[in-house]
Amino acid sequence: MMMDIKINTKFIIEKIKDLPLDEMVECLNYIREELHNVSPFKTEPTDFVRWVKNSTVGANDYNPNTVAPPEMELLRLSIASDGYTQPIVAWSNSELHEHEVIDGFHRHRVGKECLDIQNRVHGYLPIVEIKSERTDKKDRMASTVRHNRARGKHKVNAMSDMVMELKNRNWSDDRICRELGMEKDEVLRLCQITGLQDLFKDDDFSKSWDAVESEADNWELLTDEVTEIEKEVLGLRNTVNASYDRIFHTYDKWECHKAGFFATKLNGFTKEQAEEEFADFLRSPKDFDLALSELIKEWKYSCEQNLTNIALNRIAWLGQAAACYARGIPSKYRAGWFKLTLEEQDIANNIALKYLNIWLEDNGRDTLTMEQANISRQSELY
Repeated sequence: MMMDIKINTKFIIEKIKDLPLDEMVECLNYIREELHNVSPFKTEPTDFVRWVKNSTVGANDYNPNTVAPPEMELLRLSIASDGYTQPIVAWSNSELHEHEVIDGFHRHRVGKECLDIQNRVHGYLPIVEIKSERTDKKDRMASTVRHNRARGKHKVNAMSDMVMELKNRNWSDDRICRELGMEKDEVLRLCQITGLQDLFKDDDFSKSWDAVESEADNWELLTDEVTEIEKEVLGLRNTVNASYDRIFHTYDKWECHKAGFFATKLNGFTKEQAEEEFADFLRSPKDFDLALSELIKEWKYSCEQNLTNIALNRIAWLGQAAACYARGIPSKYRAGWFKLTLEEQDIANNIALKYLNIWLEDNGRDTLTMEQANISRQSELY
């Protein structure tokens, strides 16, 4: 039996290797899928890696990631040297793209934008698909979070937005904790970041402690002192604020909140038009520079709340805040960032860094390099 299989396999290989590229890839995908269907590992997505044209793969609309230029170049070098060692996690039949990225946005971007990589893989990208029963949007969002959290890092703004959407889709706090691998107090803090009152309507967080059920002798005296161990622990946090000297304000004082930063739509614009408006604003260094010069003076409370938070991607926040300040564009449409070229992104990042450092220096804080400004909220490249 084994000998027959080997002979037939060699015969098939001889037939395939003479085919034009696209037909060859189609045949190889077909054979891999058929083998996957009879494989003892068919429940595991990595058992079937499919090569698809890069034009059919695109980002999702709920998790816009950013990566600093040095790390992006490092990823390009890694793929150039070692090849694609991990496929892109995706799902098919998306309304946005034929294959929509769940995890691996930057791997997908390198394969599209770096000509040496694109030529080497013939304009294709390797993908694995999530399980068919996990393709509802809330399940896909949870999958994205799990992939990022399993690596230890995830952008706090994106995490907050996803928690908000899952709650709006009637997921209980218990289910969010279970699906995203969080504790309840972490869900609460992520809700607080959004500054939206309706996220606190669950009874889960309204329960008070009953003093008669407590052992007073076991209470620990609270002090303002922060020990070296506590400082170290705070420094390791990656989903909430990691600074013990951060300035907090209640959301009713946030100028960004009043300006519509957290709004869910831009009146008179479709989603695509709003994202293009966001991109158009950032493409104009003059407009962006002017908006930030005014914003850091006029949005006192919002800047204190966000620019003292070292667990936040402050570069990204300044870009979103400036778009809201100048053109009234809610942060929901920040995916317009990906309509910019790499050169345009670099220019915008440097303008944001300039005004971040102006604000930090004016407020008696240390200025930062681009790497320092991004490092605490940097998503993993893979």
